[in-house]
Amino acid sequence: MERVVEIEKITLDNNYEISLRPSSWEEYIGQSKIKKNLKVFIEAARKRDEALDHTLFFGPPGLGKTTLAYIISNKMEANIKVTTAPMIEKAGDLAAILTNLEEKDILFIDEIHRLSPAVEEILYSAMEDFRLDIIIGSGPAAQTIKIDIPQFTLIGATTRAGMISSPLRDRFGMHFRLRFYDEEELSRIIEIASGKLHIKCEKSASLEMAKRSRGTPRIALRLLKRIRDFAEVEGADTINMKIAKFGLDELGVNEMGFDELDVGFLKILLESKGKPLGLNTIAAALSEDEVTIEDVIEPYLLANGYIERTARGRVATAKTYELFKFSQPHLLF
Repeated sequence: MERVVEIEKITLDNNYEISLRPSSWEEYIGQSKIKKNLKVFIEAARKRDEALDHTLFFGPPGLGKTTLAYIISNKMEANIKVTTAPMIEKAGDLAAILTNLEEKDILFIDEIHRLSPAVEEILYSAMEDFRLDIIIGSGPAAQTIKIDIPQFTLIGATTRAGMISSPLRDRFGMHFRLRFYDEEELSRIIEIASGKLHIKCEKSASLEMAKRSRGTPRIALRLLKRIRDFAEVEGADTINMKIAKFGLDELGVNEMGFDELDVGFLKILLESKGKPLGLNTIAAALSEDEVTIEDVIEPYLLANGYIERTARGRVATAKTYELFKFSQPHLLF
């Protein structure tokens, strides 16, 4: 099911999407503590004329992990090479990438929790000693070849920090957890992006879109582009509150940022009358895969107190019962 509040992946081939990315600290709104620390670490690395320490970004999708990697590359005046873990199928694939890096280059690996154990083994010595240990042959005839590689910075991004192995996680010198954005931050992001899209956006309209963006910049930008379509069809050169509300309602995104899938998810929990439901049960009822539910639907609902995960399964909170005007059951256990 295609959702307007889906955390749509921005691909590197899409220059139109990349043009909306912030390219400087001034344009990058939110995550102020992370920005403050990164500025210090980048300045220190440049003064020492060294590569920045390996960095791990984690948190729900769409919060700006890839954008931060590009800004770091810009501030370090370093080349950045981008890939995703599923594309690195064999140890030889990673070895080819690493041997083509130059001094102080940045290697960005998205979905780093999906690296295979064999590929991870290659990364350990590369991250610590800037050396590749490659085994050629097998059995008694096997030989280990050591290849020195330039000092580089590995930036990893993941939505599932718990799935990264401890040996790999420990080799990152810096760990940053990205948080959801508040409405004021998202409103500012929408206003900056609307300027890049050559259309004005009133403050009230940007706040209305921000309120329905699930705390996620990528969703906010996606909503902005769709509302711009409504404005252009109306012949308006400015997105006002009326156009914004009409467009958002037509897109099926309510004032809480929920679409039909979110509402369906929550109603399944409500109709269970307080009985915890397992992930596989919910996935079957929604006709969705479990990964989508865990990575896309649940993070926002958990962060905002609409659901809880218990040892026995998912349950709706009092906040959700109140929102949907369901009477909350009183369970003995």
